[in-house]
Amino acid sequence: MERVRDLSELPKAHLHLHFTGSMRPSTVLELADKHGVRLPETLTEALTSGEPPKLRATDERGWFRFQRLYDAARSCVREPEDIRRLVREAAQEDLRDGSGWLEIQVDPTSYAPRLGGLIPTLEIILDAVDSTSRETGLGMRVLVAANRMKHPLDARTLARLAVRYADRGVVGFGLSNDERRGMARDFDRAFHIAREGGLLSAPHGGELTGPASVRDCLDDLHAARIGHGVRAAEDPRLLKRLADRQVTCEVCPASNVALGVYEKPEDVPLRTFFDAGVPLGLGADDPLLFGSRLAAQYEIARHAHGFSDPELAELARQSIRGSAAPEDTKARLLAGVDDWLTS
Repeated sequence: MERVRDLSELPKAHLHLHFTGSMRPSTVLELADKHGVRLPETLTEALTSGEPPKLRATDERGWFRFQRLYDAARSCVREPEDIRRLVREAAQEDLRDGSGWLEIQVDPTSYAPRLGGLIPTLEIILDAVDSTSRETGLGMRVLVAANRMKHPLDARTLARLAVRYADRGVVGFGLSNDERRGMARDFDRAFHIAREGGLLSAPHGGELTGPASVRDCLDDLHAARIGHGVRAAEDPRLLKRLADRQVTCEVCPASNVALGVYEKPEDVPLRTFFDAGVPLGLGADDPLLFGSRLAAQYEIARHAHGFSDPELAELARQSIRGSAAPEDTKARLLAGVDDWLTS
């Protein structure tokens, strides 16, 4: 009988992890107590029980409920030490799951009112990422993300800020929140600013809406990576385009099921993408609300989709190649993948 290798020991890169959503449930509860924040009862029950809240975001009401819980958790992060704790614990969790490189995604405007403004907020985050990376040995960088629900001018401001800190740890620019709001083309200027400043373009698309959302990210925002992108599976020509361009899709299987994009893990089109030659970077998205972290996404690939260890190793390689890690870091992690497979 073939030995089953430990997926938490497989070196990998984590390309899709949101700042607030990376928190441990216990941390949210402790910070809420520290700052006197009254959390929604459903969120408190979920955090104390260890069972993620029941979510479904395929309609407007469901997305609003998800966003309400997310915003409640975010309101618990109020001081620089809270930021440092969040970053440190996210790194610890990633290391436990075999991650050798983490690109954590954040919209600093969400925290700016309590931390002295946009610039101080981003500097606090980047300082925390830098010190945590040095302390833990985990390669960490930041992807600044604009919000589709806000005005495109806000996105331009964020893009200029992100470029300003490209030499301090910002590697990419994203676009998140409900795809049903805010067309990709409305944010083309912001992404142009980011790309001209040397940042990787990595907007969300193809999660709550269909293949057209992915095409818009490619055509209007010149995406090098797509956050989610799973609905591209519905369009074979689009899949071929992603494969031909080697655009990495940051697929988050547990998140897709938790939000009702797919009914069960077996429905997430991992095999479709893999067989089509589209590079994948499996991600945990928001483990705080979805209940599983990075290694668990590889477990889904193994158990729900029958990925063999050589195929799982290739998934890890794709995540590493699709990252913004320095070439020497990529080479080290890729060698570690080979070692895992031959051990």
